[in-house]
Amino acid sequence: MELVPMAEPELAEFLVVAVPGYAAEHVRAGDWSEDGALERSAAEFAKLLPDGVATPDHYLFTIRDPALPAVVGILWFAVRSGPAGRSAFVYNLEIGPAYRRRGYASQAFREMEQHVRALGIGAIGLHVFGGNHAAQALYAKLGYEVTNVIMKKTLR
Repeated sequence: MELVPMAEPELAEFLVVAVPGYAAEHVRAGDWSEDGALERSAAEFAKLLPDGVATPDHYLFTIRDPALPAVVGILWFAVRSGPAGRSAFVYNLEIGPAYRRRGYASQAFREMEQHVRALGIGAIGLHVFGGNHAAQALYAKLGYEVTNVIMKKTLR
């Protein structure tokens, strides 16, 4: 498995799926109403990646297996600065449905950790939606710890 810097056409393909997916997750979580969710999602991606794959401090990769002709997934992280200093933040990890449960996500994260260390950064954070139990289990297995929990009760 290898992380290959993403090209602009690959980013365009990724956004075709990611923008509506991100909108749907926010609607499902109750954060956004369905009306306008797609536009809001597109605006967030545009704000985060104003220069596409050349956006400073953003690292977008395709995940490839040299034994396979297809891209198996994508990984996107950024370097962010805050009160506790610089850290990396994972914006997206997506493994194609045909390639899931084969260890690609774990391998991609281990490879990402090497990139982050090379940048002189000692911490990686991420967000996972509450209903994404498979991702939560993966991240826990990789050593990620819960640092915050936001809970909500919908009144009917």
